[in-house]
Amino acid sequence: MSALGLNEQQLQKMKNQPGFIAALDQSGGSTPKALLDYGIKQGAWSNEDEMFALVHQMRTRIITSPSFTGARILAAILFEGTMDRDIDGQPTADYLWNVKHIVPFLKVDNGLGEEKDGVHLMKPMPQLATLLSKANTKHIFGTKMRSVINDANVAGIQAVVNQQFEVAAQIIAAGLVPIVEPEVDIHCPDKAKAEELLKRTILEKLNKLPADQLVMLKLTLPEQDDLYIDLVRHPKVLKVVALSGGYSREEGNNRLRRNHGIVASFSRALVEGLSAQQSDAEYNAKLDAAIQSIFEASTMKSEQGQLVT
Repeated sequence: MSALGLNEQQLQKMKNQPGFIAALDQSGGSTPKALLDYGIKQGAWSNEDEMFALVHQMRTRIITSPSFTGARILAAILFEGTMDRDIDGQPTADYLWNVKHIVPFLKVDNGLGEEKDGVHLMKPMPQLATLLSKANTKHIFGTKMRSVINDANVAGIQAVVNQQFEVAAQIIAAGLVPIVEPEVDIHCPDKAKAEELLKRTILEKLNKLPADQLVMLKLTLPEQDDLYIDLVRHPKVLKVVALSGGYSREEGNNRLRRNHGIVASFSRALVEGLSAQQSDAEYNAKLDAAIQSIFEASTMKSEQGQLVT
């Protein structure tokens, strides 16, 4: 199969198939907490290489679980260390697509800068061109990059969206589909106002994109239900997905059901309750229940108290 053929198959899956995205991209500073939540205490590794080897074991257990397939999961977001490793003798991205029929994405940002104007922009990414080239050789379909909005500050939100779309242009030029992620912190004191400002600013950027360019959007579940419906319907948007952002799985799912056309891209809410100490049978049953609940919240939406598909 040619690279173009593969890309088109993955594009059609993202566009047309019901399901959600599994965000498996914790890295750097969030890694020890992710391991601790999984039941592996700090001190179980003696250096960073050993830590990331444990992370890969944790990720591999998720990805190889019989519950984790393309029937309910559209895509998985990886961090670079996972992309660079193998699962069952295949590079992780190839295993995801060839064995599980799940589209691989890559986290490309270097984390957050210091807060200014109520937001955290992304740190500089001098290695981005090299990373995008490697992502192409590893058969990655798209990328993800995260900024954070802590306050309903017009200048700050404009700066976040400007940076996100500038980087997205570089990613599109490399032949990949960018997930633009301007996260509104769930503790933002005027979250609803910040979300309204963000929506307006994103729409301005989308309306200026060339006709042949597509982006995805990863957004915090909003205070006003269906606030982002105009983004869902926008011709330049492949998909709008929602981060869990610190909400529990139950709260995230409840909010997700009330937002039509948006599917999950959950990280912590997906792996909530999973543990290294669980037997395979218990682990797979818990993961299956989590996947099913998130799948249903992504695909069966509520309308005046009634679920509709």
